[in-house]
Amino acid sequence: MAPLYEIRKPSGKSSIGRTIVGIVFALPALLALIAGGTPMTHAAEPARPVAIAIHGGAGTIERSALTAEHEKQIREALEQAVRAGHRILATGGSSLEAVAAAIVILEDSPHFNAGRGAVLNEDGEVELDAALMNGADLSAGAVAAVRGVKNPILLARAVLDHSPHVLLGGRGAEQFGREQHLEFMPAEYFKTEFRQEQWRRRKESQAGYNAAALDKARWYSTVGAVALDRGGQLAAATSTGGLTMKRWGRIGDSPLIGAGTYADSRYCAVSGTGHGEYFIRAAVAHDICARVRDRGVSVGEAARQVVFDVLKPMGGDGGVIALGPGGEIAMPFNTPGMYRAAIGPDGRLEVAIFADE
Repeated sequence: MAPLYEIRKPSGKSSIGRTIVGIVFALPALLALIAGGTPMTHAAEPARPVAIAIHGGAGTIERSALTAEHEKQIREALEQAVRAGHRILATGGSSLEAVAAAIVILEDSPHFNAGRGAVLNEDGEVELDAALMNGADLSAGAVAAVRGVKNPILLARAVLDHSPHVLLGGRGAEQFGREQHLEFMPAEYFKTEFRQEQWRRRKESQAGYNAAALDKARWYSTVGAVALDRGGQLAAATSTGGLTMKRWGRIGDSPLIGAGTYADSRYCAVSGTGHGEYFIRAAVAHDICARVRDRGVSVGEAARQVVFDVLKPMGGDGGVIALGPGGEIAMPFNTPGMYRAAIGPDGRLEVAIFADE
């Protein structure tokens, strides 16, 4: 333990003078001890804010299309996911851990187009894409067109942590996942009754994979998360089954860094949901961060500009969740609804579906 005071020896002073100097220096600490406290120290720095936002997809989501029970289940899943991520942040975990934990819950839920519950391609099979990005150093991992992987976001994390690459696809990505001892499930695990009926209706109508059918089914239930940890680092993650009836190995924006997923701790973290071809062409996630960096606008304004002034005129439906280094959360969308939830720096929970919430 350090001494409460130090007797200094100025030249030319008597022993009495030296004693007085020592008492003067020690007085604040002595008073604190008398009062039952501890010696004076520097005040502790206030805890840095944490924040997280998630989405479960944007599109033509109307109240008339959801039963009360289905809406309740969706809201509960969103709350469970955002709370899981926030719990990690509140206990000092990293933003990368938080977004992955939130996405795993959404992938395991049958209510979203990711993991279990994903849409079926033209052949009636499930192909999955996922990505995550660490804003601390711009490292990233992504997978595309994988089958059987229970949680594609964990495979994307493995690509980031245990490979020299950013994006792996198809059978090669699946082989890598097995080498990393990730969990695989049989094909039937992913195919919910709702998705199989959706696929059968599309087949019977012979709508197939055409622009008209896609326009009528404006529903892009990708899932995503963005988070800010106590270290001031941002991360983003996105996972999806893509478009219903997709073919030719179609890959959307979700696993493409800069299109559907991007994070830079100096500026923002973004995860998108919408018609992926437009998000790719506009490099949506990166554009939002670039506007914060180059134009000095807020995260909220940058996200609004891209969703409404860039995507919409192109014909691109969808939305984003975006988070800034100070904890600012933005969740704009240009569709009737977007499944979303957030817990900001103030600790307040928000769960919403429709545009008027």
